[in-house]
Amino acid sequence: MALPLPAISPETAAFWTGGAHGALQIMACNACDHRIHPPQLICPQCLSRDVAPIAASGQGTIYSYTINHQPWIPDLKVPYALVIVDLDDQPGVRMTAMLETNDLGEIAIGAPVTVDFEHRGDVYVPFFRLG
Repeated sequence: MALPLPAISPETAAFWTGGAHGALQIMACNACDHRIHPPQLICPQCLSRDVAPIAASGQGTIYSYTINHQPWIPDLKVPYALVIVDLDDQPGVRMTAMLETNDLGEIAIGAPVTVDFEHRGDVYVPFFRLG
């Protein structure tokens, strides 16, 4: 069984579909340049509605991680790693996603990662790889 697919809404559409073009889309406020993640249609910094998605590099570093050994849904392959990533070119944006690796022992705080996407239905689910 695959993980459930996320719901797509006006504020999240660019994030969940940007992988079709290989781009991690992060919302940004055009009024104050604040980066917004999770995506919202109103800037939480200045309350402007002038927000739009911008492409991030998809490069970052591991801020924190956990190795999960619990199969929360049937057929979920364990163990697996969840990481919180500081995105390099998006100040203040941290993102949580799965980390794909063949060696869980290689995971370390501060390790560089790169985003990739898994195409599932109408969405492109971002995940990270070491390097």
